[in-house]
Amino acid sequence: MFVITAIALLGLVIFAVSAIGSFDVANLTDIAPDAAAAGASSFLPHGYLGIWAAIPFAIWFFLAVEGVPLAAEETANPERNVPRGIIAAMSVLILTCVTVLFLTTGAGGAEAMSTVDDPLVQALGGSGFAAKAVNYIGLFGLIASFFSIIYAYSRQTFALSRAGYLPTGLSVTNKRKAPTLALIVPGVVAFLLSLTGHGDLILNMAVFGAALSYVLMMISHITLRVREPNMPRPYRTPGGIVTTGFALIIAVVALIATFVVSPVAAGLCLAVFCAFMLYFALYSRHRLVANSPDEEFAMLAEAESALK
Repeated sequence: MFVITAIALLGLVIFAVSAIGSFDVANLTDIAPDAAAAGASSFLPHGYLGIWAAIPFAIWFFLAVEGVPLAAEETANPERNVPRGIIAAMSVLILTCVTVLFLTTGAGGAEAMSTVDDPLVQALGGSGFAAKAVNYIGLFGLIASFFSIIYAYSRQTFALSRAGYLPTGLSVTNKRKAPTLALIVPGVVAFLLSLTGHGDLILNMAVFGAALSYVLMMISHITLRVREPNMPRPYRTPGGIVTTGFALIIAVVALIATFVVSPVAAGLCLAVFCAFMLYFALYSRHRLVANSPDEEFAMLAEAESALK
């Protein structure tokens, strides 16, 4: 997977080097302002509402990076290496985000790139060695994302099943210790959803679900810091509650933006959340595993801390 990701990054390097020669600052703002939009200008052609409309798409530059902590059980010295992995991942994503955003629009023009399905290739002219190389090497990026997301969803499904929140059959492992059903079942669901033909709607649902999870995670972190100040914490967030509070504000803004852009997607996503909450209230809460491995690890850590 590391090799595949490295090849994908090589494709971005080829794109960046090739696009610099065609970069023109004027191309960044070549979309004609919408006179009917409040606050419209060359910088904000769709006005203030355009900022909200862009947020769900901007999130896709970073979506699923929160999957890194799911590898904690397979990581040596996780309290040290998982935070490093997240910081490294975010640093790379910020660099590639800025590079792709500015060079694509600067080389191909914001107006032209807004209507094509392969902006990186078209920004390089759509033909020639560089465009073809980026086109083919880009497949490695899709492969890396594909398998990374499979790992993340299977690990999350496995953990929820193991604790009793989902049917316990999803956490049964094969002889190689892989959770077979946790890999297959969500994949089948995703495949069936892809057959609906509503790709944009599903993408917005994914963003809304992610933003909602970010809000809940930030609230949980603040709650634990306030209610359990003495809880063992191998890794402490720099800035503490202040940092988390800022992240919470950003997450709420993203959540509202997704709702404004696609109320249908937000409504459907909330319906799915409500269905799972109903499942928990009526069924799974009566079948929770008293001492799942996650809870046992927490208890051991607390006991070890008390002995020190």
